[in-house]
Amino acid sequence: MSAEAAIRREIERLGVDDIAPGLAALAVDLAAAIDEADAPTAKAVAAREVRALMTELRSLAPIQSEGDALDELQEKRKARRGGAEGKGARSGS
Repeated sequence: MSAEAAIRREIERLGVDDIAPGLAALAVDLAAAIDEADAPTAKAVAAREVRALMTELRSLAPIQSEGDALDELQEKRKARRGGAEGKGARSGS
């Protein structure tokens, strides 16, 4: 995968294109420069700048509520209890 594609995907995942479109575009352009550069020094300089831009974009990203392992366990327990209650109600009828 190219650096440009990876940066585009991360920017999309972060949802920061509308929040900081200039920074997002600059990060994509610099990532494309990394892909096109032949000189290791040029790649290193562009990579350092992309890293700094992505750090800033990550800090601007809206907080996404992603469930952790505990949330997943609670959902599974709730689903099991819901299923168990339904079975108990049918056998008592």
